[in-house]
Amino acid sequence: MAILGNIIKSFIQLKDTFSSEIEHTKAQEEVLKHLLEKAKDTQFGRHYKFEDILNDDNSSEAFAKGVPYFDYNKINEEWWYKLHEGDVDVTWPGNPSYFALSSGTTGTTSKRIPVTDDMIEAIRQAGIKQVFALNNYDLPADFFEKEIMMLGSSTDLDEKDDHLEGEISGISASNIPSWFKSYYKPGEDIAKIDDWDKRVQRIAERAKDWDIGALSGIPSWIELMLQKVIDYHKVENIHDIWPNLKVYTSGGVAFGPYEKSFKALMGKPVTVIDTYLASEGYIATQVRPETDAMQLNTDNGIYFEFVPFQPEYINQDGSLKDDAPSVTLKDVELDQDYVLIISTVSGAWRYLIGDTIEFTNVERAEIKITGRTKFFLNTVGSQLSVNKMDAALRDLEAQFDTTIPEYTICAHRAEDGEFYHCWYLGSELKNADETEIAKALDASLKAANKNYKVARSKALKGVKVKVVAPEKFYDWNARNKKKGGQVKMERVMGEEKFEDWEAFILES
Repeated sequence: MAILGNIIKSFIQLKDTFSSEIEHTKAQEEVLKHLLEKAKDTQFGRHYKFEDILNDDNSSEAFAKGVPYFDYNKINEEWWYKLHEGDVDVTWPGNPSYFALSSGTTGTTSKRIPVTDDMIEAIRQAGIKQVFALNNYDLPADFFEKEIMMLGSSTDLDEKDDHLEGEISGISASNIPSWFKSYYKPGEDIAKIDDWDKRVQRIAERAKDWDIGALSGIPSWIELMLQKVIDYHKVENIHDIWPNLKVYTSGGVAFGPYEKSFKALMGKPVTVIDTYLASEGYIATQVRPETDAMQLNTDNGIYFEFVPFQPEYINQDGSLKDDAPSVTLKDVELDQDYVLIISTVSGAWRYLIGDTIEFTNVERAEIKITGRTKFFLNTVGSQLSVNKMDAALRDLEAQFDTTIPEYTICAHRAEDGEFYHCWYLGSELKNADETEIAKALDASLKAANKNYKVARSKALKGVKVKVVAPEKFYDWNARNKKKGGQVKMERVMGEEKFEDWEAFILES
């Protein structure tokens, strides 16, 4: 009998019984007030008159009018650079204990995003919320006695002056509470290995020593790790090694593109729970099994604003125009893509995180990630967002009985002067008829997107497809950024980057 598991499960159930439902709009008002109050005497707070905003009858409206939008480059050039020169109380009281390194999905140069002690606590509280939400899932008591494999970046953080630097998953894992360490795998020694291939090799060698009940990590790297374990032990699926694996906590990207290839590595069904942990904070987590949408963490260190994702509000580089209107949680609508804007306890203010979302349930503050502002392909009016591309590739998987976990696309002007959408699909499909795949892809996009259909009848000449092994995408990331951790593949490339990509494919 799972005595400890029953105790933990009973505690979670009891906590849920006495917990009240969050009033998300009210929670956001309180978060904004807390942020402004705590940061009013910082350099940023004095410059933008936070004291006046707090005293305004409508603080949220005054905040939106009084503080401009920032992306990483703008806030770093105007404010965060001071942190590296020894200034204190810049955009948040004191100095950050950590900087999260992130090259995102488009660059090779790491961003250095402040992570304060307040943010570490906010992430911890969001993690506790996720644990208590497990009460909503039909999990047996013995699940709560199993170990959890968290595959992120290295926890061996770099010491720089008065702070530590690393990817957010490594920072988070290095701050796990002591009571959790007996559950946490691969354990501190292996987690500190910086070389991703060596770390995964050690995981494969030790895999049979662990009784893993849950996995956590970005889908692409989790799949590669699972395949390595399966190959090393010469078994058919991961449940031959970890028979009690019941939960996978996904994060960083939409799980949809990986669903079919992930299931192929399983021996039995696994509950997938989506989460949204970015370098800038723990944005949202799935709290119930009836939906795969995630609930915004509205009461926990992040104030959210939303800009309707419409071409007239977006610059060519994916940044926001200064006069783009924003709404707060109380005014959002269903069936509308929004650019996500956050202000946080790490001193990010009206910050463009780069993601687009849509609401699936306004009252519950539940969202889905729909894409990236920089990955919105609007060349010649085609208006393709990542979620539309993902949906089309799910159609291809069904039509051609394959998996396509990775892809990238470029709107490319060919030698004939015409624009084509050039797709590279990561698939193990043998003897692929790329012409037929291109026709099917084109038809799916036309059926689902009227703007794309109009573009195809006018300035967009056609679709070209090349099928390559999924490993090519991982090798590209390894060459340009790094394997594992928070690294994700860019879905849309500019022509210059696309030329490098095509040269890389020819070389490899």
